[in-house]
Amino acid sequence: MTAILKVDTIQDTSGNNIINESSDTITIGASGDTTNIVGTLQNNGAALVTGKVLQVVQGTPDTTARSSNSTSFVTGSNTIFVNITPSSTSSKIYVLASGAAYGSTATYNSLFTIYRDSTNLATDSFNIVRTNADNSYGNYCMSVLDSPSTTSQIKYQIYFKSEGAANTVQLNLNGTQGLITAFEIAG
Repeated sequence: MTAILKVDTIQDTSGNNIINESSDTITIGASGDTTNIVGTLQNNGAALVTGKVLQVVQGTPDTTARSSNSTSFVTGSNTIFVNITPSSTSSKIYVLASGAAYGSTATYNSLFTIYRDSTNLATDSFNIVRTNADNSYGNYCMSVLDSPSTTSQIKYQIYFKSEGAANTVQLNLNGTQGLITAFEIAG
């Protein structure tokens, strides 16, 4: 004999909802509760894993020289970018970017950041290159852990600017290479 129990809500002896089903969403516990899972939590029969690298996508190494003396963040057409399509809205994306830069004057900083589509992921800039002499090179290396909450393709790209208009910032001078890599981390 098979028995079926049909309920929308299960409560504890104090009347607090333990399990609730509404519009095909099952809620276990309430905000601030601790849920202890004994055994393996699964998603469609496969163990649910967080913190693991799900995919790694590297942008095409970029060696095209680009320069600007803008005091607002700019990027050249498809400069040092990577596209990634997260497999889940709960995934985090770790982005790592590095390359060489040039500043025409020691008076002003050269500033660099990473954008997700049209959003600057830093308050201002992640990295500052300042040289002690005019016409000098520097390096930038930046990383960010982003939570884009989407399964649509997104683009991460290097943007750069000068602290002052008298300084010309240049990426990839003399064939140096800029690179950006995106890692999807299970959330």
